[in-house]
Amino acid sequence: MIYLRRKFFSATTLRHFMFQLRSFHNQLISPPNVNLSNSAAAASRNCFPIRYLGVFDNATKLKSVTSVHGVSIPFPANGVGRSSSFSSAAAPEKNKRKKTVKSVAVREKPAASSSEPAPEEIENVDLGKTGLSEESNSKITAAKKKKKKPVQSKKKDATDLSQVVAEEVSRKSSSKGKKTNLKESLSVSTSKEVHDDSTSTRSKKKDVPEKPLWKFTGKPLYPPVGKSVVVVESVTKANVIQRYLGDMYKVLPSYGHVRDLAARSGSVRPDNDFSMVWEVPSSAWTHLKSINVALNGAETLILASDPDREGETIAWHIIEMLQQQGALHDNIFLARVVFHEITEKAIKTALQAPREIDVNLVHAYLARRALDYLIGFNISPLLWRKLPGCQSAGRVQSAALSLICDREMEIDQFKPKEYWTMEAKFNIKERRLNKDLTFLAHLTSFDSNKLNQFSITSGGEASDVKGKINSAEFRVISLKRHKVRRNPPTPYISSTLQQDAANKLNFSASHTMKLAQKLYEGVELPNGVAVGLITFVRTDGLHISDEAVASIRSLIIERYGQNFVAQSPPKYFKKVKNAQEAHEVIRPTDICKLPSTLVGVLDDESLKLYTLIWSRTVTSQMEPAILEKIQLDIGNADQSIMLRSPSSRVEFPGHRAVLTDIVTEAGQDRESDGSNHDVAFEVLNSLKTDDLLHLVQTEACQHHTQPPPRYSEASLIKRLEELGIGRPSTYASTVKVLQDRNYVTVKNRVLFPEFRGRMVSAFLSHHFSEVTDYSFTADMETELDNVSAGITKWKGLLGDYWTRFISYCERTSNVHTHQVEKMLEKKFVDYLFGSLPDKSRSCPSCMEGTLIFRVSRFGSGYFIGCDQHPRCKYIAKTLYADEEEEDTPEPNTMIEEPKLLGFNSGSNEKILLKSGPYGIYVQLGEDRKGYIPKRASVPHVKDLDSVTLEDALALLQYPLTLGKHPKDEHPIILKVAKAGYSIRHRHKIAPVPKNMKPSEITLEKALELLSGSDVRQVGRPKGKPKTEEVEAIEVF
Repeated sequence: MIYLRRKFFSATTLRHFMFQLRSFHNQLISPPNVNLSNSAAAASRNCFPIRYLGVFDNATKLKSVTSVHGVSIPFPANGVGRSSSFSSAAAPEKNKRKKTVKSVAVREKPAASSSEPAPEEIENVDLGKTGLSEESNSKITAAKKKKKKPVQSKKKDATDLSQVVAEEVSRKSSSKGKKTNLKESLSVSTSKEVHDDSTSTRSKKKDVPEKPLWKFTGKPLYPPVGKSVVVVESVTKANVIQRYLGDMYKVLPSYGHVRDLAARSGSVRPDNDFSMVWEVPSSAWTHLKSINVALNGAETLILASDPDREGETIAWHIIEMLQQQGALHDNIFLARVVFHEITEKAIKTALQAPREIDVNLVHAYLARRALDYLIGFNISPLLWRKLPGCQSAGRVQSAALSLICDREMEIDQFKPKEYWTMEAKFNIKERRLNKDLTFLAHLTSFDSNKLNQFSITSGGEASDVKGKINSAEFRVISLKRHKVRRNPPTPYISSTLQQDAANKLNFSASHTMKLAQKLYEGVELPNGVAVGLITFVRTDGLHISDEAVASIRSLIIERYGQNFVAQSPPKYFKKVKNAQEAHEVIRPTDICKLPSTLVGVLDDESLKLYTLIWSRTVTSQMEPAILEKIQLDIGNADQSIMLRSPSSRVEFPGHRAVLTDIVTEAGQDRESDGSNHDVAFEVLNSLKTDDLLHLVQTEACQHHTQPPPRYSEASLIKRLEELGIGRPSTYASTVKVLQDRNYVTVKNRVLFPEFRGRMVSAFLSHHFSEVTDYSFTADMETELDNVSAGITKWKGLLGDYWTRFISYCERTSNVHTHQVEKMLEKKFVDYLFGSLPDKSRSCPSCMEGTLIFRVSRFGSGYFIGCDQHPRCKYIAKTLYADEEEEDTPEPNTMIEEPKLLGFNSGSNEKILLKSGPYGIYVQLGEDRKGYIPKRASVPHVKDLDSVTLEDALALLQYPLTLGKHPKDEHPIILKVAKAGYSIRHRHKIAPVPKNMKPSEITLEKALELLSGSDVRQVGRPKGKPKTEEVEAIEVF
């Protein structure tokens, strides 16, 4: 009572509440004028246990106390008695959306016996003395007349009695105040049981049904019978589909996910059967409200999110949230449809085949989401403590980072080898043209020995071979001809589209998928019709619908001729690991929309990508190209020296005709490579066996073996696909996350691992080997696919992995940071100390210590320092300098100790340049006890040697008050920020353009910047919670 008094209530309010609670408690345990035997009393206690749920809002004001059977004990508001229900459906809609509802369970110790009441215990109720209404007595009488049933049905009889008494008590209690709907009052008995956050024990009794109670319809939804609401993911898609379906359908966007796991620790609870805490962004409530309003008078809610795991889960989340809002009344049917392409015919066809939510796909998403969360939120804190400055780790991103870092290790360990090749130029007399023609040939055999790559390994050997070639006479030994078929490439899937767009168009993976998504959702054509131009973009399937194949083949015959179409439609099969092949290839929705017809409709980048997709789709159904190859072997008299000259020409272009067609349409001149090949082929084809050849020149070429190439985005995606790591929807985001975390940088389209990323990969490989193991990550993808197919239980999968994973976390948490430093020093010893002038690694400052690898405790850097720290504070160099040219000095980006820049002319105080946990800053005066000197951060510093006394004095004048705002008289301040300078006014911050000097900023200019579009808010507005958390103890 003292706690409640201090925490929530006034004394008067608490007394009124206790009176109400005591009154209702007496009615529940022993209703007036009811003569119950001991057994009947036990039945009564079983029907009405002393357990209540208090409902609180964000202001910690108690709204009502409700028993688990739904009887609402009202609590006065402003002194007026008012009944309230625990059910979310009874709460005002405004409160449901703007307040976080938390429930606290207060339980009484359970009775010793938990046996169910027998039917004869109900017989002992004296109806004449109950004091209940005649309607209630008739219900009890009906319950008494029932025949004895097996044990499993006894609970139902007791529940019937409890519901009658609960209805009567609720009716009487609400007669003095506001009436409460009985359905709302009893809603708690069928809702999910919500536990206090402090309760860590698992609930043995689960009130959630195994299967959801949603009503799905399998009847065709087109042509329309009644009003329907269609929910898709994007606004563009909603607008396009709305034009196709008409007024009987209301198409609304969900704007992606409506809720996600709360981004904090404890959102997935392995000790509570992997229950999850969902977080609902405030913007999602606005979209859900629009759907809720549209459902008024509607008969069907059609969920048409994307046809993948993400889309299936979005549909499930929308149903869950609408159900919590009470928007799904008994007359609304649900339907799930998928649109593989956004065309009028495809959409109307899809509406004729609705289905239920694929629970297995939802489970697969939940398993994937929980798995990624558990890995990220358990490893990342360990990274923060053991490797300060390293931000995060993840299941797929860590495997991808390991690929990049392992390749970098191969490059570091690579030792180049020298080898030589020989090339000769021959001359022949062309009889028809009456001129000399030349061709090249390379050495294949010397001293009757067939050459390999390292047969000639030095310049001296190459000179000897060259001399013998120059002194010999050569003739044609043999001339071989054969034909080769070049099959068309497979149609695009997500990975191959990203690879080709990177190689041919220089697009990043994320940019490619962004453009492709726009083409899928739809664009408006010149005739005013909006249509999706390509099919669904997240796919790894290689099949094409029969209707699309027929259209493509008709176009080929019409445009290129009967000889160019494949004799029968080719069948393509996926050769990479763990392919699901659930969707079609990425292809145009209408193959007759040529790229040339979309000039001016699409922007340049979108048009290039559409052209790539269109040409790849058409070529996939065409005949192979036929090449005629010729191989000329040349030798001396005894054939101890042999050379070879190959050439080829196109006999039948086949699918290559599409490339020529596109180039011609674009108005570009074709290159003359083909004609050059044809000339070389004709030269060789004119020769005959034993024809003498004139040697013009011999050239010895020096080569060195090259290390394996670093990954580009395209080659990394290809490798991930080959290993079965990740899925089409994750490739682009994986590469982007690695760049955002500063683990990887992109230079000239090549991925370079930063030393920070290499340390993270080494740490994970050493302490969490499964996370970076390629085969394990691929096997996990297989298990997740098994969950999608209903083969594997998702919670069982999580339980098996969690048992192993948590042991890694517990073992790693006991590892000291010095042990991590020693491990990294041993692994990267050549990289860290290879450039030091003193190979003994002795400290040049104190001459006693040894240089070792150290981790900054503030996460601001990693450095090589003296092991005698803190006595010796010497720092050799940092590890963050960009690779420079050899003649360019490495910039100084670390301070060995506070650097004295000079003295302040006014106070004669020292001006120091220092390094702290948030970067480099200047300080006026020295640190003294009880005195905080003035400091200013140094933005955009690349070389500390360039910071002068004048720079420091200029920085120390900030923050500078420019004046007061004319509307509210609050100061407007010019301050130094990380990225330069900024203007601040109350909760608004506006960046100062980089081309504008701080001295040019006046009060008028500051007001202009504060009214611009780059202004951002800081802090959280009052009364508008950012998110609402909903705890789901059990998922169906």
